[in-house]
Amino acid sequence: MDETQRRLLELIAIRHASGNAITVSEAMEAAFIASPATIHRKLDALRESGLIAPMFEGANRRTKYLVPTQVADQYFHKLGQLIQQALKEA
Repeated sequence: MDETQRRLLELIAIRHASGNAITVSEAMEAAFIASPATIHRKLDALRESGLIAPMFEGANRRTKYLVPTQVADQYFHKLGQLIQQALKEA
């Protein structure tokens, strides 16, 4: 996972954890991360690697929300463990 993918995954996970899942359109507007074309490619890569999944709410099939998957949860859990370990060793 490259830096742009990591930042997108963090954005998606934070928004999802706060109960306000991000839409594909909102992700594409995250100019502070990258250009829309780059974001589109990186979202595809995250989806293909199983870290994010599209989700629809109710009968509205037009708006796609991006949510972290169990694979992403495992990634963040492992990252948390590594940070705790590094703090103990410091």
